[in-house]
Amino acid sequence: MKTFRVRVEVSLKPGHSDPEGEATAEALRDLGYPVDDVKVSKVYTLMLKAYSREEAERLAGEVSRRLLANPTKDTYTIGVGEEE
Repeated sequence: MKTFRVRVEVSLKPGHSDPEGEATAEALRDLGYPVDDVKVSKVYTLMLKAYSREEAERLAGEVSRRLLANPTKDTYTIGVGEEE
């Protein structure tokens, strides 16, 4: 088995309210920055044991669907890299 570094980024689907992003955008505008919009997302870094990159991607997808992302309101992207 190999260890894979998996990066899962979870963000809101279009049309869903992002109060944290809105508050951050407002605070940045108050500080004088020319910000139109801010979107907040979460990034998870997982160290997964798997026999192949494909298995690591499959496991990361399963973890994302079961725990990290709410499929009703979230989307997610997965990146997989092999550890040395």
